[in-house]
Amino acid sequence: MIQEPIRTPTREGVLRAAAKIAEILPPTPLLPFETEGARLWVKAEVLQPIGAFKIRGGWHRLSDLSEEERDRGVVAVSSGNHAQGVAWAARRLGMKATIVMPRDAPKVKLEATRALGAEIVLYDRPGEDRDEVAAREVEQRGAVLVHAFADPWVIEGQGSAGIEISEQLGREPFRIVAPCGGGGLSAGLALACPSSHIVPAEPVGWDVVGQSLAAGGIVRAASDAPATICDALQPTASAPIDLDVLRGRSEPGVAVTDDEVRAAQRVAFARLKLVVEPGGAAALAAVLSGKVPAVDDTVVMLTGGNCDPASFAQTIAG
Repeated sequence: MIQEPIRTPTREGVLRAAAKIAEILPPTPLLPFETEGARLWVKAEVLQPIGAFKIRGGWHRLSDLSEEERDRGVVAVSSGNHAQGVAWAARRLGMKATIVMPRDAPKVKLEATRALGAEIVLYDRPGEDRDEVAAREVEQRGAVLVHAFADPWVIEGQGSAGIEISEQLGREPFRIVAPCGGGGLSAGLALACPSSHIVPAEPVGWDVVGQSLAAGGIVRAASDAPATICDALQPTASAPIDLDVLRGRSEPGVAVTDDEVRAAQRVAFARLKLVVEPGGAAALAAVLSGKVPAVDDTVVMLTGGNCDPASFAQTIAG
């Protein structure tokens, strides 16, 4: 359920979001990382209170709601990280949150979302249209939809990570490589760091942002798109609000395989001592695989660390 945006996301909005988030959360670390003779930086969003960057957009969106809107509560759609970001913000603000989640979402994400006090409505993936399920819940509850990537406040909130990066480096980096689902983070980073090259990294077969930018319009994932371990990066399509920001600002996106993602998870664990979920490791996979050149002054986003323990142990064991 992608509604017509109320307004266009702006860099001023990103700066305001960054200021709001700085009042309640410390910056996540920016860690040095050397590969192929280049000195890169890794933004460890896995260390957020919910284990993912989605807390940024959730807080900016919900804290900007009017009292009347807060009384109505919110509905969000997510495989788990946006769910937790919205649920965390809702609990802090004393609001009701309903999250539409796929039945096959990682158990750790389902449990963490419930633990934050949100009500979960499950749907079958594939089989049911998650946006239709969300539309029904919004209508029945009279709630406010908080879209995971097609919302100007959410885009601005995610972009606050770029403001932190610039403050930590003392400048905007040459390039930022980011895991990409619908494009909310990539769009936010493009607004936050207008002189930086933005590179979205998506799973093979689910590279809807890269394909849409190349085609000049919305490209949907194929009905027979391959399975991917990147559960957080599987929207069937991006949205005009994200593509409008990225058009002319984003470098061609890259698509990474499950094997490349697993290799990146192992490197992050061995060298950075960080637990990174598959979708959160897509940008590192793009660099380590050589699909994005390893050059100095590149920032790689590690966006989520909410892993199923058994699957993660199997990945690390190789």
